[in-house]
Amino acid sequence: LNKNNIKLTYTPIIVSACIKAIQEFPLINASINGNDIIHHQNINMGIAVALPDNNLIVPVIKSSEEKNFLGLSRSIDSFAKKARSNGLAADDIFGSTFTVTNPGIFGGLFGMPIINQPNVGILGVGAIKKQPVVIELDGSDSIAIRSIMILTLGFDHRLIDGAEGSKFLEAIRKNLENMEL
Repeated sequence: LNKNNIKLTYTPIIVSACIKAIQEFPLINASINGNDIIHHQNINMGIAVALPDNNLIVPVIKSSEEKNFLGLSRSIDSFAKKARSNGLAADDIFGSTFTVTNPGIFGGLFGMPIINQPNVGILGVGAIKKQPVVIELDGSDSIAIRSIMILTLGFDHRLIDGAEGSKFLEAIRKNLENMEL
């Protein structure tokens, strides 16, 4: 992506895996308005961006499911640069249907993200750290060092139950482990 003047980070990879999981579990992309459930046709992905003053702002990639990996990467990079230079327009920060936040950039292994209502879900991405894990090789257990990232999901229990939330997280894990860019 260097020829496109984009710094490749893990964010577009995670967002891409998340979009694919939302397509499998579309209820996580809905909103609640009073007693009504609003099912959104498009995935308007909010991406939390840390500002130089340590505040956060959440620009929104509208219809993110229509973008390929390069398009997602360009959008994320562009919004991050605009956010950090105070160049976002009001329309850039409204209309999300799901949000991804990454407290891992500050070194945290995990955190509990707060839902950006009226969204019913938000994904928290922890730092990627090497950890010892038990793996099975040829029927024997071994300890190996692997890079581990902990994902957390904040969700509105009025619409998403624990089983649905857990299945959604598992779909993201599978998408990340089997991603082809």
